[in-house]
Amino acid sequence: MNLLRIPSGESAPVEHRRVLMTVDAVGGVWRYAMELARGLLAHNIGVVFAGLGPQPSSYQAEEAKRLGKVVWLDEPLDWIAPDETAVKGLPAKLARLARQQHADLLHLNLPSQAAGMDTELPVVVASHSCVVTWWHAMRNEPLPADWEWMKRQNAVGMDQAHAVVSPSGSHAQAISACYGEQPRLTVVHNAISAFLQGVEKEPFVFSAARWWDEGKNGRVLDEAAARMHWPVVMAGSTRGPNGQEITFSRVRCPGEIPHREVLDSIRRAGIVVSPSLYEPFGLAALEGARAGAALVLSDIPTYRELWSNAAIFFDPKDADALAHAVSRLASDSGLRAEMGAKALARSRRFTPDVQASRMAELYRQLVDEPMAA
Repeated sequence: MNLLRIPSGESAPVEHRRVLMTVDAVGGVWRYAMELARGLLAHNIGVVFAGLGPQPSSYQAEEAKRLGKVVWLDEPLDWIAPDETAVKGLPAKLARLARQQHADLLHLNLPSQAAGMDTELPVVVASHSCVVTWWHAMRNEPLPADWEWMKRQNAVGMDQAHAVVSPSGSHAQAISACYGEQPRLTVVHNAISAFLQGVEKEPFVFSAARWWDEGKNGRVLDEAAARMHWPVVMAGSTRGPNGQEITFSRVRCPGEIPHREVLDSIRRAGIVVSPSLYEPFGLAALEGARAGAALVLSDIPTYRELWSNAAIFFDPKDADALAHAVSRLASDSGLRAEMGAKALARSRRFTPDVQASRMAELYRQLVDEPMAA
């Protein structure tokens, strides 16, 4: 099988291991999976992407095909599925696909995908976010009854997995608070490969997210934009797969655009903002830092953990505080340069070689050590 597409004139890498990795085209899991797959090439680990949920865009599909083999399954994501019955058949399908693709290990990017799975292969589950930790961060009330099945599925999946991965210590704490202590949990930070600095900065504010998600807190940035000295661009989808929708009136919103266009805007923006109320990691903040932009981030545990002393923080429920933070930077070029340099320096902690090395070692331990025992 020709798993990896190698440009003409280059020799194919020796594939020592093969991972079946679930992916979806809706949120941040896509970028996580692409960056990790790219980093794993250096470790001679090939990836077969098992796609779930809505079909990828043409540019997403082309990106995935450059990095591995893509098999799209007609199965919903748990947070889009109407009930538990709709996802019951997925674990068996994934186990069967792993056997067909001669995978050495399964890397599942939703813990629920491992619930009830019957396979002899090691299973890694990564919790990038979930409705339970989202609710824990967004609401001070019990989980809705019709979401309880997702909590059960995630709990069973993490219990059955050989390893559980979280992208930050803050999200790991949220997992433990919602599901109980996870003895096999480890933190491996997300990463990006793009180098975005070197372009002259322009006087505008940029932010990117799936804005239909209430946790991304787009309304506070739209409100604050009326009191900012610089124009604001908010890229990203405004309508979600379940019909959630948001509209903005004070910013320019180009909608969902190819990732290369997002990076082009981040490269040029003088200030990058993330107003999220819930963020297990926050790739958009990392992209802004990698571009050397001054970061203005919501004061939430994840961003404090990752960007303390390298960003300006604001109360995410206070539009005036956000407007003041941005205006302060917009009017002080020296402070912008200082904060951009601090963010860029911090971003070097989150590189694909570090992420892929840690994941490759985790895979090695799970695949090789039991065989040697």
